[in-house]
Amino acid sequence: MSQGLTSRQREIVEYLKDAQRQTGVMPSTREIQHFFGFSSQTAAMSHLRALEKKGIIQRLPGKARAVVFPEDLDREEIVDIPIYGEIAAGMSQDAEPERRGCVSIDITSLGIPRNARTFALKVRGDSMIDAHICSGDTVILEFREPRNNDIVAALIDGETTLKRYITDKGRPFLRAENVDFPDLIPARELIIQGVLVALLRQAA
Repeated sequence: MSQGLTSRQREIVEYLKDAQRQTGVMPSTREIQHFFGFSSQTAAMSHLRALEKKGIIQRLPGKARAVVFPEDLDREEIVDIPIYGEIAAGMSQDAEPERRGCVSIDITSLGIPRNARTFALKVRGDSMIDAHICSGDTVILEFREPRNNDIVAALIDGETTLKRYITDKGRPFLRAENVDFPDLIPARELIIQGVLVALLRQAA
Protein backbone atom coordinates (compact mmCIF):
# COMPACT_ATOMS: atom_id res chain seq x y z
CA MET A 1 0.00 0.00 0.00
CA SER A 2 2.95 2.33 0.61
CA GLN A 3 4.05 2.15 -3.03
CA GLY A 4 4.08 5.51 -4.78
CA LEU A 5 4.40 7.47 -1.54
CA THR A 6 7.06 10.07 -0.87
CA SER A 7 9.29 9.48 2.14
CA ARG A 8 7.43 12.24 4.02
CA GLN A 9 4.06 10.65 3.22
CA ARG A 10 5.33 7.29 4.51
CA GLU A 11 6.46 9.02 7.71
CA ILE A 12 3.02 10.58 8.13
CA VAL A 13 1.26 7.23 7.60
CA GLU A 14 3.51 5.60 10.22
CA TYR A 15 2.88 8.49 12.62
CA LEU A 16 -0.91 8.19 12.14
CA LYS A 17 -0.81 4.44 12.81
CA ASP A 18 1.46 4.77 15.86
CA ALA A 19 -0.62 7.59 17.34
CA GLN A 20 -3.87 5.69 16.79
CA ARG A 21 -2.36 2.58 18.38
CA GLN A 22 -1.06 4.48 21.42
CA THR A 23 -3.94 6.86 22.11
CA GLY A 24 -6.95 5.22 20.46
CA VAL A 25 -7.65 8.36 18.43
CA MET A 26 -6.23 9.84 15.24
CA PRO A 27 -4.01 12.90 15.73
CA SER A 28 -5.44 16.28 14.77
CA THR A 29 -3.96 18.37 11.97
CA ARG A 30 -2.41 20.61 14.64
CA GLU A 31 -0.73 17.61 16.25
CA ILE A 32 0.56 16.51 12.83
CA GLN A 33 1.83 20.05 12.22
CA HIS A 34 3.67 20.15 15.56
CA PHE A 35 5.11 16.64 15.23
CA PHE A 36 6.63 17.29 11.80
CA GLY A 37 7.43 20.97 12.37
CA PHE A 38 5.23 22.21 9.52
CA SER A 39 4.79 25.98 9.34
CA SER A 40 0.98 25.70 9.35
CA GLN A 41 -1.95 23.33 9.69
CA THR A 42 -2.55 23.90 5.96
CA ALA A 43 0.65 21.98 5.21
CA ALA A 44 -0.60 19.06 7.30
CA MET A 45 -3.97 19.20 5.52
CA SER A 46 -2.33 19.14 2.09
CA HIS A 47 -0.38 15.99 3.01
CA LEU A 48 -3.62 14.36 4.22
CA ARG A 49 -5.36 15.32 0.97
CA ALA A 50 -2.50 13.78 -1.02
CA LEU A 51 -2.76 10.56 1.00
CA GLU A 52 -6.51 10.52 0.46
CA LYS A 53 -6.07 10.86 -3.33
CA LYS A 54 -3.72 7.87 -3.25
CA GLY A 55 -6.31 5.84 -1.34
CA ILE A 56 -4.13 5.42 1.77
CA ILE A 57 -6.56 7.19 4.09
CA GLN A 58 -10.18 8.28 4.00
CA ARG A 59 -11.59 11.41 5.57
CA LEU A 60 -15.09 11.17 6.98
CA PRO A 61 -17.23 14.33 6.81
CA GLY A 62 -18.74 15.66 10.00
CA LYS A 63 -16.51 13.74 12.40
CA ALA A 64 -13.79 14.99 14.71
CA ARG A 65 -10.33 13.78 13.69
CA ALA A 66 -12.03 12.42 10.58
CA VAL A 67 -9.16 10.33 9.21
CA VAL A 68 -9.38 6.55 8.97
CA PHE A 69 -7.58 3.82 7.12
CA PRO A 70 -9.85 2.17 4.51
CA GLU A 71 -9.12 -1.29 5.90
CA ASP A 72 -10.70 -0.14 9.17
CA LEU A 73 -13.96 0.54 7.29
CA ASP A 74 -14.31 -2.94 5.82
CA ARG A 75 -16.62 -4.10 8.57
CA GLU A 76 -18.75 -1.39 10.12
CA GLU A 77 -20.00 -2.34 13.55
CA ILE A 78 -22.35 0.05 15.35
CA VAL A 79 -22.48 -0.35 19.11
CA ASP A 80 -24.52 1.56 21.72
CA ILE A 81 -22.25 2.72 24.54
CA PRO A 82 -23.82 3.97 27.79
CA ILE A 83 -23.20 7.58 28.82
CA TYR A 84 -22.62 7.94 32.57
CA GLY A 85 -23.10 11.66 33.13
CA GLU A 86 -20.30 14.20 32.97
CA ILE A 87 -16.66 14.27 33.99
CA ALA A 88 -14.69 17.36 34.96
CA ALA A 89 -11.70 18.18 32.79
CA GLY A 90 -10.85 20.89 35.24
CA MET A 91 -10.42 20.72 38.96
CA SER A 92 -11.71 17.40 40.25
CA GLN A 93 -15.38 17.34 41.22
CA ASP A 94 -17.87 14.87 42.62
CA ALA A 95 -18.70 11.99 40.30
CA GLU A 96 -22.05 11.80 38.53
CA PRO A 97 -22.32 8.07 37.93
CA GLU A 98 -25.95 7.85 36.84
CA ARG A 99 -26.64 6.74 33.30
CA ARG A 100 -27.62 9.48 30.84
CA GLY A 101 -28.66 7.54 27.75
CA CYS A 102 -26.22 6.15 25.20
CA VAL A 103 -24.17 7.05 22.15
CA SER A 104 -24.06 4.94 18.97
CA ILE A 105 -20.60 4.61 17.46
CA ASP A 106 -18.86 2.54 14.82
CA ILE A 107 -16.27 0.71 16.91
CA THR A 108 -14.47 -0.63 13.83
CA SER A 109 -13.57 2.78 12.39
CA LEU A 110 -12.50 3.96 15.86
CA GLY A 111 -10.29 0.92 16.34
CA ILE A 112 -12.08 -0.28 19.49
CA PRO A 113 -11.99 -4.06 20.05
CA ARG A 114 -15.40 -5.73 19.86
CA ASN A 115 -15.03 -7.29 23.31
CA ALA A 116 -13.89 -4.08 24.99
CA ARG A 117 -15.97 -3.01 28.01
CA THR A 118 -16.62 0.65 27.30
CA PHE A 119 -18.63 3.60 28.56
CA ALA A 120 -18.93 7.27 27.65
CA LEU A 121 -18.72 10.53 29.57
CA LYS A 122 -19.40 14.14 28.60
CA VAL A 123 -16.43 16.43 29.19
CA ARG A 124 -16.82 19.61 31.23
CA GLY A 125 -13.96 22.10 31.59
CA ASP A 126 -10.75 22.90 29.72
CA SER A 127 -7.87 21.29 31.62
CA MET A 128 -7.25 18.88 28.73
CA ILE A 129 -7.38 21.36 25.84
CA ASP A 130 -3.74 20.80 24.85
CA ALA A 131 -4.68 17.15 24.21
CA HIS A 132 -7.48 18.54 21.99
CA ILE A 133 -10.19 17.46 24.45
CA CYS A 134 -12.68 20.29 24.83
CA SER A 135 -15.65 21.02 27.03
CA GLY A 136 -18.72 19.42 25.41
CA ASP A 137 -16.79 16.53 23.83
CA THR A 138 -17.78 12.94 24.57
CA VAL A 139 -14.99 10.59 25.60
CA ILE A 140 -15.22 6.82 25.15
CA LEU A 141 -13.39 4.94 27.90
CA GLU A 142 -12.49 1.30 28.38
CA PHE A 143 -12.42 -0.56 31.68
CA ARG A 144 -8.79 -1.71 31.80
CA GLU A 145 -5.50 -1.13 33.59
CA PRO A 146 -3.85 2.15 32.55
CA ARG A 147 -0.40 2.48 31.07
CA ASN A 148 1.91 5.42 31.68
CA ASN A 149 0.73 8.49 29.70
CA ASP A 150 -2.79 7.11 29.07
CA ILE A 151 -5.62 9.62 29.42
CA VAL A 152 -7.95 8.31 32.12
CA ALA A 153 -11.11 8.95 34.07
CA ALA A 154 -9.95 8.68 37.66
CA LEU A 155 -11.30 8.84 41.18
CA ILE A 156 -8.74 10.74 43.23
CA ASP A 157 -9.39 11.12 46.95
CA GLY A 158 -13.13 10.69 46.39
CA GLU A 159 -13.52 13.03 43.39
CA THR A 160 -13.55 12.20 39.69
CA THR A 161 -11.67 13.89 36.88
CA LEU A 162 -10.26 13.38 33.36
CA LYS A 163 -6.46 13.65 33.23
CA ARG A 164 -3.28 12.04 31.93
CA TYR A 165 -2.02 9.14 34.06
CA ILE A 166 1.66 9.49 34.90
CA THR A 167 3.90 7.21 36.96
CA ASP A 168 7.14 8.62 38.36
CA LYS A 169 9.43 6.19 40.19
CA GLY A 170 6.47 3.86 40.62
CA ARG A 171 4.21 6.54 42.13
CA PRO A 172 1.15 7.47 40.04
CA PHE A 173 -0.37 10.93 39.75
CA LEU A 174 -2.59 12.86 37.32
CA ARG A 175 -1.48 15.61 34.95
CA ALA A 176 -3.59 18.17 33.11
CA GLU A 177 -2.95 19.08 29.48
CA ASN A 178 -3.17 22.79 30.27
CA VAL A 179 -0.38 24.75 31.98
CA ASP A 180 -2.93 26.62 34.11
CA PHE A 181 -3.81 23.45 36.03
CA PRO A 182 -1.58 21.78 38.65
CA ASP A 183 -0.69 18.10 38.86
CA LEU A 184 -3.04 16.10 41.08
CA ILE A 185 -1.14 13.93 43.54
CA PRO A 186 -3.33 11.50 45.52
CA ALA A 187 -3.28 11.98 49.27
CA ARG A 188 -5.17 8.75 49.98
CA GLU A 189 -6.40 6.94 46.87
CA LEU A 190 -6.25 6.92 43.08
CA ILE A 191 -8.71 4.61 41.33
CA ILE A 192 -8.70 4.47 37.51
CA GLN A 193 -12.29 4.19 36.27
CA GLY A 194 -11.50 3.97 32.54
CA VAL A 195 -8.86 4.61 29.86
CA LEU A 196 -9.59 6.88 26.87
CA VAL A 197 -10.01 4.94 23.62
CA ALA A 198 -11.90 7.46 21.45
CA LEU A 199 -13.12 11.04 21.34
CA LEU A 200 -16.35 12.24 19.77
CA ARG A 201 -17.09 15.87 18.92
CA GLN A 202 -20.33 17.35 17.68
CA ALA A 203 -19.94 18.97 14.27
CA ALA A 204 -20.10 22.74 14.61
